[in-house]
Amino acid sequence: MSIKLTPYLVLEGNATDAIALYQEVFGAEVLMRQAFGDLPPNPEFPLPDSVLDKIAHAHLKIGESELMLYDTFPGSPYTRGNNMTVCVTLPNAERATQVFEKLADGGHIVQPLQATFFSPAFGTVTDAFGITFTVTTEAAQ
Repeated sequence: MSIKLTPYLVLEGNATDAIALYQEVFGAEVLMRQAFGDLPPNPEFPLPDSVLDKIAHAHLKIGESELMLYDTFPGSPYTRGNNMTVCVTLPNAERATQVFEKLADGGHIVQPLQATFFSPAFGTVTDAFGITFTVTTEAAQ
């Protein structure tokens, strides 16, 4: 069974600057970078112009390691110093559901596990120890 754990940094509107710094300092390679304006439009949740250039998701390779990061959506809670999750990437939605439900037991669901345009299972949960995990699958099945 394949499980991959990746640090997932949450930034307050300055993810582009963080990417530039990590490229300079660590020689980071940008594997993927997507702004909120690149996302498919959702008429039920239109995006304000002020966030269109902010980072919805970036994936970096630094040496043998990987790092993910994104900008918080304006108005979302943000606590400096407590702005990292662990991204758990699993091979399929069934396994993602199992992991998500076990992490949620005694914890709380931040974003329900659901199918998205980029994954058949994606959600965020804080476990009983206060550690926040983003659970996802490698790719759409």
